[in-house]
Amino acid sequence: QVQLVESGGGLVQAGDSLRLSCAASGRTFNPYTMGWFRQARGKEREFVAAIRWSAGIMYFEDSVKGRFTISRDTAKRTLYLQMNSLKPEDTAVYFCTADRTFGPGSYRDPNSYDYWGQGTQVTVSS
Repeated sequence: QVQLVESGGGLVQAGDSLRLSCAASGRTFNPYTMGWFRQARGKEREFVAAIRWSAGIMYFEDSVKGRFTISRDTAKRTLYLQMNSLKPEDTAVYFCTADRTFGPGSYRDPNSYDYWGQGTQVTVSS
């Protein structure tokens, strides 16, 4: 089994930055893709960013392009999300996710992933 634990959320002002981390553990950890999703109050969970674990290819949702960066440290088994120029509309619970291995699903589809963290709250005040 794989466990994912997020950290780094908090309350910030518009224009500030935050870096989220996601530490993975478990003997079977060998993802093809890891990603970040977020869920605002009363809304569905939405894709934010994803990265191919070995190749490092990155994908971003349009509203965060140029502001957010996804990265990983494969030796530490840790995923990061650097969030700059934060906006109030970025307020949400942010979830880290990973798949077991390569699969046919889209990196944008939460159903493509097998493991989820508990989430970390990010609140951006105006």
